[in-house]
Amino acid sequence: MQFIRFILALVPIIWLMVALSVLKMPGFLACIITVFITAFESICIWHFSSVNMLTAALEGALNALWPICLVIVAALYTYVLTLETGAMEKIKKMLAGVSEDQRVLALLIAWGFGHFMEGMAGFGTAVAIPAGILIALGMEPLPVVVGCLVVNSMPTAFGSVGVPIATISAITGLAPVEIAANTAKIEVLIFAMLPFFLVFIIGNGFKAVKGVVEIIVVAAVSYIVPMLIFANYVGPELPNIVGAICSMISIVVCARIRKGEVPEEYLAKTSGSSDSASEPLSLREALIAWAPFLLIFVLLVLTSLVPFIKQPLSSIRSSFHIYAGDPESKLTFVWINTPGVIILISAVIGGLIQGASPLKLLHVFARTVRTNVRTFVTIMCVLGTAKIMSYSGMTSDMAAFLVAVTGSYYPFIPPLIGTLGGFVTGSGTSTCVLFGPMQVQTAKAIGADPSWLIAANTCGAGIGKMISPQGIAIGAASAGLSGSESRLMASVMKYCILFVVVAGVLSYFLQ
Repeated sequence: MQFIRFILALVPIIWLMVALSVLKMPGFLACIITVFITAFESICIWHFSSVNMLTAALEGALNALWPICLVIVAALYTYVLTLETGAMEKIKKMLAGVSEDQRVLALLIAWGFGHFMEGMAGFGTAVAIPAGILIALGMEPLPVVVGCLVVNSMPTAFGSVGVPIATISAITGLAPVEIAANTAKIEVLIFAMLPFFLVFIIGNGFKAVKGVVEIIVVAAVSYIVPMLIFANYVGPELPNIVGAICSMISIVVCARIRKGEVPEEYLAKTSGSSDSASEPLSLREALIAWAPFLLIFVLLVLTSLVPFIKQPLSSIRSSFHIYAGDPESKLTFVWINTPGVIILISAVIGGLIQGASPLKLLHVFARTVRTNVRTFVTIMCVLGTAKIMSYSGMTSDMAAFLVAVTGSYYPFIPPLIGTLGGFVTGSGTSTCVLFGPMQVQTAKAIGADPSWLIAANTCGAGIGKMISPQGIAIGAASAGLSGSESRLMASVMKYCILFVVVAGVLSYFLQ
């Protein structure tokens, strides 16, 4: 009976896997159908009342709109504005002018800038933009995309200003700092491996690594140390951003003082390009180009760490009773001190600094919202599904079966579950929402720390994202490799398997 209820509870997840991976159905449509399947099962099998089902779904949808969809809009708006004002081209020029060595540029652009873009925007930008720049510098498209996909696995947990962890924190009530700290502990070893894998992949072998070991170590350490500090003491919003900034600065300094000729096979093809031939950017031009991102960093730090700023802004909030099945449950909206609002303010000020008119700012914002409506519907449906499953008892039944099968060895499993979720949804946030509540229930059953199992699940979501069809499609499109998705999948898969095993071992032994 327990096994049957487990399988029935899995039906919405199985449907999502089939719809997205086999039927190639648009994500928003697959998720809408998923909500209806979950609602039907909750009423007919779990005897959930229709009122409770509807209010649970509504709570999930409202929670998706604020703050999750708000952060997504704000992050993508910032990125699109930098494209519109031409600032992104200047940023690309600055990055490409640091070194003639492809390996150094790969570290700076795919590792440093890629992590920065994941921390700021996410949603494929951390693969598409670095891959495009590196290919323009004469690097082979296939290894570049594989390298970008692999290196973008771990930062997914802290992507889009910490949305995956912040979201599951809001759903479960667990402290975001605790989840972020545990995620960083599980991921730190794989993070240390990533820049070595990146140079190995893009340089086509160990020979490429031998010549730049010292700068690889600097790139890794200068990212990992601040990432750990901010994850442990601040929360999920800034580890990627601060770590990436520190790493990029360190790589640039190392590149400037590094001596010796670059082997011809690793020379970047920068000569002859109009960008390289032009004068370097002045300090003022550089600051203007980076203005929105610098403002986001400064304002997030101030509103997160400075008590006399954080406390009054955080007090501007409203709580509503949505779910009818529990009179104590409330959904709280923080109106000012939430990452989405902070990023929007930074984007508008940065856009004005870069010369965008108020009309242009409004036009870009409207276009950003319009082009991402399906994404918002998808996230609303995923959260609605998760709330129905959690409140109705479907999640508890899945957890009970997994505990019965695995017992005390269960901590090996969350990274694998997260990887499957990342593969299906292509989203760290959606994966956390789908499986996070189950991890909490399982943790209670086996006496484990819920935030640890959620962290392991979150780590797995990033691993799965590198083999997700939509992630691979974004990478292929950015490199002009459309039609080569199966080759990319085959190339990335071995790294995915390795990372799942390592994450599972760490999740079990470090708990």
